[in-house]
Amino acid sequence: MMTQPLSLRMTRSDASRNMARFYFLSLQPTLFGEVMLIRNWGRIGTAGQTRLETFSEEEAASVALHRLRCQKMKKGYCAD
Repeated sequence: MMTQPLSLRMTRSDASRNMARFYFLSLQPTLFGEVMLIRNWGRIGTAGQTRLETFSEEEAASVALHRLRCQKMKKGYCAD
């Protein structure tokens, strides 16, 4: 079981392309003993979009978070 929630915020900015984006990843325990991966992304200053994904095991959720983190880092996002 998760001892504490885990979260990661990343941003990507490029003034020449008028780009200011954020990507937020968070692992949260559910009331049913599962772990939820919360993904929130969009333009900085907006609420953005959200996607929720539930995992039965914390390890699987952590792997998914790490995979998404690596994908975003390759696209130029930096961790805050």
